[in-house]
Amino acid sequence: MELNAQLIDGIEVIALQGRFDVNVASTVRKRIDDITSKKPALLVVNLEEVNFLDSTGLATLVQGQKQAQALNGKMNLCGLRQSVRIIFELTRLDSFFEIFSTEEEAVTALVEMKLS
Repeated sequence: MELNAQLIDGIEVIALQGRFDVNVASTVRKRIDDITSKKPALLVVNLEEVNFLDSTGLATLVQGQKQAQALNGKMNLCGLRQSVRIIFELTRLDSFFEIFSTEEEAVTALVEMKLS
């Protein structure tokens, strides 16, 4: 698993690559916790290069979203491959997260939220 972070238009963006499973969840959780523990808790997680997601990875994302929401923030997801998207649909978490096709769309939505 590779994790790349950058700041785009004032929004933290984390791009993950590879398997998002129990072996790497703690590393991702720490990064998400760092971002969602302070205002503005706005974050985009790009899953375009994630080819596998287990329940621990899913729980990490849910926890991050809840932390962001507790600070009136939000965590958007983007770039889900079909195999990963199916997991969100089967668990009905596709209605818990706002999921965008592209990183640009996900960032723009948070920038607009920040400005309003």
